Amino acid sequence: MSLKAMISTLMSLLWLSIIVFIIVHAKPIKSQEITIPRKLASKISRNAQVLSQASTDYGHIIHQKPFGVLEPTSVSDIANLIKHSNSLPQPFTISARGQGHSVLGQAMTDNGIVVNMTQLNGVKKGSRIVVSNCDGKSTLDCYVDVGGEQMWIDVLNETLKHGVTPLSLTDYLYLSVGGTLSNAGISGQTFRFGPQVSNVLELDVITGLGEVVTCSSSKNSKLFYAVLGGLGQFGVITRARIPLGSAPRRVKWLRLIYNDFSAFSKDQEHLISFNKKDDINGANYVEGLLLLNKQHLDLSFYPPSDHPRITSLVAQNGITYVLELVKYYDTNSQQLIEEVVDDLIGELKFVPTFMFQKDVTYEEFLDRVHTDELFLRPKGLWDIPHPWLNMFIPKSRISDFNEGVFKNIILKQSISAGVSIVYPMNRNTWEDRMSTVIPDEDVFYLVAFLHAAKGLEEVKKFQAQNHEILKFCNDAGIKIKEYLAGNKTHQEWIQHFGSKWKLFEDKKTKFDPKRILSPGQGIFQ
Repeated sequence: MSLKAMISTLMSLLWLSIIVFIIVHAKPIKSQEITIPRKLASKISRNAQVLSQASTDYGHIIHQKPFGVLEPTSVSDIANLIKHSNSLPQPFTISARGQGHSVLGQAMTDNGIVVNMTQLNGVKKGSRIVVSNCDGKSTLDCYVDVGGEQMWIDVLNETLKHGVTPLSLTDYLYLSVGGTLSNAGISGQTFRFGPQVSNVLELDVITGLGEVVTCSSSKNSKLFYAVLGGLGQFGVITRARIPLGSAPRRVKWLRLIYNDFSAFSKDQEHLISFNKKDDINGANYVEGLLLLNKQHLDLSFYPPSDHPRITSLVAQNGITYVLELVKYYDTNSQQLIEEVVDDLIGELKFVPTFMFQKDVTYEEFLDRVHTDELFLRPKGLWDIPHPWLNMFIPKSRISDFNEGVFKNIILKQSISAGVSIVYPMNRNTWEDRMSTVIPDEDVFYLVAFLHAAKGLEEVKKFQAQNHEILKFCNDAGIKIKEYLAGNKTHQEWIQHFGSKWKLFEDKKTKFDPKRILSPGQGIFQ
C-alpha cells in the first residue's frame, strides 16, 4: 500500500473514531430548540401515548402538547431539570403533573417538559408516606410525611392503620398532595379546620432555580407561605408534613331539604359558628347542594320510597336547597350520638319531614365521590369535558347571588344543571400570608358549578353560562374570588390577586426569576 493510501485510510479511521466518540459521549441531545443533558435524556419520554396523556386533563377542554415528559426516579432528577433550564439562553418551561385533575390546562406546557410526579411513588414502596409520633396515647405531635406525588386516599389509608387521620380533606381523595396544596384544598370540613394549606407543618420544595429547600412557618417562611396556594409558581412540592388527629369510626350523614334560601344559608352559618377543633358536640362537616327542577335529578342518596315527594317538592319550588350535615362518632359513643344529632338539628328550619340520614363508616363517607366515579366511568360519563366554575362569594352578597344566579341564570337556562355546591367557611381558619386569595369578610361561601358536558356544543353553552355568571357578579359589584381559576389574561390575574399581586410578583422574581414553572396557569406567560 502506498504512503498516500495509508494516510487516507488512517484519516478515514480517525474521522470514524471521532464520530463514534461524539455519538457515545455527547452530553446533550437537541430537538425543537430544547436541549436535554444526557443524564436526564433517558428519563424523558417522547412516546406518543405519554405525550397525549400529558396534553390533556380532567377538564378535557385545553390541550397543549409538551416536548417531553420527565419520569423522575428521584427528587434530584427534577431539580437537575430545572437547573438545566435555567442555564439556557432561552429556558424551557416546566409543569409538575400529579393526577391531572385540573380542568383548564393548569398542569400543561406547550413544547416544554411535564414532570410526571407519580413516578416518584415507585422510588421505594412505602417510603413516601411515613407516620410519626402516633403512639395511641396522644395525637398532639402526631404527623405524617408525604411525598408531593402521593394521593390523599393513600395517605388516609396509611394513617388509619395507626388510628389517626388528616384533619382537612377534599371531597375527592384521588388527588395529589402537591396538587391540592398548590391551590387550597377545601371541603365541608374547612369551616372547622381550615383548608389543607392551613394544615401543613413543613414542606420540601424545589424552587424555580432548582434549589431543594426545606421550609416551614419558622424556617424559610417566605417560600413556605408562597408555595401554599401558590398555583405552582414558586416551586415543586416534593414532601409535606401533615398534622394528624384521632380518626373516628362512624359517621351520621344527614341531608335536610329547604325551600327557602334565607333559612338554608342562616342554618349553614349557624352550624359553622361552632367551629372549635375540640368541640365534641359541633358539626364535623357542613356543605350544601342545589336540587333543580330539571332532568336527571340525582336522588340516589334518598330512599326510593321518598323519591316521588322529593320530586314533587322540587317541581313546586323550581329550586330547593339541601343542607348536608355530618357528625363523626366512635362505637363507644354510639348511645350519645342520637342526642348530639338531635341537638344539632333542633333549631334548624328545614321543610318538616324532609330529613334523611345514613349511618356509614368514616372511610365510606370520605371516599363517597370515588364510588360515584366507579359508577360513571363504565358509562363514559367521567372522562368527558368539565367546564367547571368555582367561586368564593362574600356572605353579605350570597342572597343577591341566589336571586341573580341560582334562580335567574341556572334555573332558567335549558341546559343540564350538573352538580351545584354551596357552603360557607370561616375566614379565621385561613392564613393570610399564604398565596391564596379569598373575600375580605369573616364568612364567605364556596359556590361550585361542577358541569359535565356531552360534546363541544354543550361545552360552549356551559362556558357561555359561566361567562354570564361572572358578568352578573361584576355588574352587581359582588367581589368574588375565583377558585381553581384559569384562562385569564395577565390583567385579570392582577385583579384576581388584588392587594396580594405585588407580593406575588416579587416572590416570582425571587424564587422563579426566569418564569419557568407552571406556565399552564397563564399568570406570567
